[in-house]
Amino acid sequence: MTALLFARSERRVFGRVLPTLVLSALCLMGGALILLGAVVPAKAVVAQILLNRAFDQSLAEHRPVKPWPWADTAPVARISVARLGVSEIVLSGGTGQAMAFGPTLLAGRPQIVLMAAHRDTHFAFLKDVQRGDLIEIQSVRGEIKRYRMTESQIVQWDRFAYPGNPARPLLGLSTCYPFGATAHGRLRYVAWAEEVSSPMETAPGRQYDW
Repeated sequence: MTALLFARSERRVFGRVLPTLVLSALCLMGGALILLGAVVPAKAVVAQILLNRAFDQSLAEHRPVKPWPWADTAPVARISVARLGVSEIVLSGGTGQAMAFGPTLLAGRPQIVLMAAHRDTHFAFLKDVQRGDLIEIQSVRGEIKRYRMTESQIVQWDRFAYPGNPARPLLGLSTCYPFGATAHGRLRYVAWAEEVSSPMETAPGRQYDW
């Protein structure tokens, strides 16, 4: 009889403690997720501060300077669209790791500069770029070039082709498409802009010494 009462008492205690333990575990998990959600944006903010400092230092020294010692990329330029209030640091390498922190410079062609970035972060502004918008590129060597948006195209990632023998130097900005999608796809949105004359430019057609 005593054993039966003890067993019942144990079950009642366990029944009261179990919900508390479950609730505590859920609270801890929720807190961890909140903390993780706060850490990721914080890392992004710190990274942008370090990238801007590295660009300023690169500009002062006229050579790429790594944003942190173990980085496998470095600033090579700054891209700006005044109408949209956009200013992004362009990184070397063209790798997925570099693209996590900003637009990257891809292998181009004579007369063509090509950059790529993610559609939901650093190149999200491309959905708002219009024909006629001015896009400014400042290299770490102090050269400034201005381009005017002329057209855009949507292509399969493996069907992209450089324009042949452009009449003027071109800037191509590429990102995944459609905007706002979360799944990876085969489509790419490419905005093309032609170099325009400016007193602050170097000689037309001159390639950057990245």
